[in-house]
Amino acid sequence: MRRVHVSATADTLSLDAAQEFARIAIEAAAARGTCAVALAGGSPPRVLYQTLAHADDVRSRVPWDRIEFFWGDERHVPPDHPDSNFRMANETLFSSGLVTPARIHRIRAEAADASLAAREYEAEILATLRSTSGIPSFDLVLLGLGQDGHTASLFPGTPALVERHRICVANWVGTLGVHRITMTLPLINAARAVMFVVSGVDKASIVREVLHAGPSRPALPAQLVRPHGELLWMLDDTAASTLV
Repeated sequence: MRRVHVSATADTLSLDAAQEFARIAIEAAAARGTCAVALAGGSPPRVLYQTLAHADDVRSRVPWDRIEFFWGDERHVPPDHPDSNFRMANETLFSSGLVTPARIHRIRAEAADASLAAREYEAEILATLRSTSGIPSFDLVLLGLGQDGHTASLFPGTPALVERHRICVANWVGTLGVHRITMTLPLINAARAVMFVVSGVDKASIVREVLHAGPSRPALPAQLVRPHGELLWMLDDTAASTLV
């Protein structure tokens, strides 16, 4: 089920997304005793994490002691690198002391071998989120959207897009000349909820293309995100400005 929510501004987008985060976490904790979340990198998630950490009406509702935090993808850099998705979340959310370190499962992307880091992270996901079906179900996967239609580190034309067995891989992104460590579509699509958070007029055209592309157009990575559960697109007014 896909739902599109448009917020009036980028600021209200972060608050609206934080409210959805709280709702999903509360429901998961009540139903299963815990909530598994995969975080995203990028500017809109940064503001979302700041809102979760500092907006009293949201922060007080989130069951922080029940959430296991993972990442949907990571750059092949150390955790203190400016490009690190872990560093961004650590500075904006975890530095507040709301989450115990044992519940923070970062990708060990400082490893020289990105493939090894991906395999180790895959093993940690499987050990933490045990599943009888083989592929764990995250309660919430947060995603951003690139101007080329990529999401997580699933870029157009890259090998990870066709992976059907592994749940986390080192994906070679030729346009950037780097490996990115990323969850794959089988894991993302096994989620109970996926939430895209997108803002800015520079994303308006790709938002329209992803949401309204015709059947003859090759699928963009973000269009391949078709979770078993809820699919929620959280947009600000500028990102949604070309939608009809």
